[in-house]
Amino acid sequence: MLHISGCSAVDEKNASLSCIYAAAAVIAVLLLPLYLKLARSKSVWFVLLFSAVIVVNVGYFLLSVSLNLEQALMANRLAYLGSVFLPLSMLMIIINVSNTEYHKWLPGVLICISFIVFLITASQGIVGIYYREVSFKVVDGVSTLVKEYGPLHPLYLVYLLGYFVSMVVVIIRASVRSRLDSSAHAVILIIAVFVNIGVWFIEQLCNMQFEMLSISYIISEMFLLGVHLMVSETDRLKELAIEQQSAQDSVPVETANAENMTGVTDSADSGDDERLKAFMNGIETLTKTERLIFEAYIARLTTKEIMAELNIKENTLKFHNKNIYSKLGVSSRKELVEIYKTIS
Repeated sequence: MLHISGCSAVDEKNASLSCIYAAAAVIAVLLLPLYLKLARSKSVWFVLLFSAVIVVNVGYFLLSVSLNLEQALMANRLAYLGSVFLPLSMLMIIINVSNTEYHKWLPGVLICISFIVFLITASQGIVGIYYREVSFKVVDGVSTLVKEYGPLHPLYLVYLLGYFVSMVVVIIRASVRSRLDSSAHAVILIIAVFVNIGVWFIEQLCNMQFEMLSISYIISEMFLLGVHLMVSETDRLKELAIEQQSAQDSVPVETANAENMTGVTDSADSGDDERLKAFMNGIETLTKTERLIFEAYIARLTTKEIMAELNIKENTLKFHNKNIYSKLGVSSRKELVEIYKTIS
């Protein structure tokens, strides 16, 4: 199990593998500008993902053509640098695509942890905590490192598995709460996560002579890019509906009430005390986020303004709306505002 780390020794490989690593690195480099051109809205996490894949593949290539131990160690550290930040960027992309809320401090904490893990993996050849001993050799024209693992080598495996478990949990949680636009998105995200896990185990079970992770990383980012583009297109179409809704919301409530005021007024005038009491009790049961949305409705903010103020997407707002309406016993924002005016 300790070998399932993504940067294991290459050992018996032939010289043609260097060309394959070079081709993988070129493809990785080309994918970054392709993303910048195709993506309607740019994400720093996608830029980090594509950059990390480039670094990983360049590291694999440089390791295969290294001339001495020092060069091989530097190339191996470069591969680890990309490998450490890959799961971080993948997790944040999945969180954003699935409309999952998170604390603002989370990315900073994860980045700090990534740097610590990288410093430990980069200690190879300096101190014996990650690799107890490491030597250099050339097999069939391809350079490689012969490693004896140190006491902290399992840390990287735990680091990776922790990220992948988190990704799966986020995807399942988002699917259960209907925060993904479609089941197809969930399937694609799951494939993007498990393709790398599967590659690690296949490499070990089949004793493969090629680092397939250099290819699986590219496949994963293409999967994630596909989901991102689909979500972006869906958001583009939804923006048109949001703009129309915003235009309606910007009309003063008093004016809008002239069209359909009778039902609510008659209900209030008829002395529906139970409903008003249930409404007031429901306010007390709102969560922190639901209360912020409720207050935004009372303040007559538009849908677009609420999404920008709370930094949430439309699907997340709809999810909270269902809970708010259920707790307050209303069926629309207009009804919510009218009943609140009655009790205030």
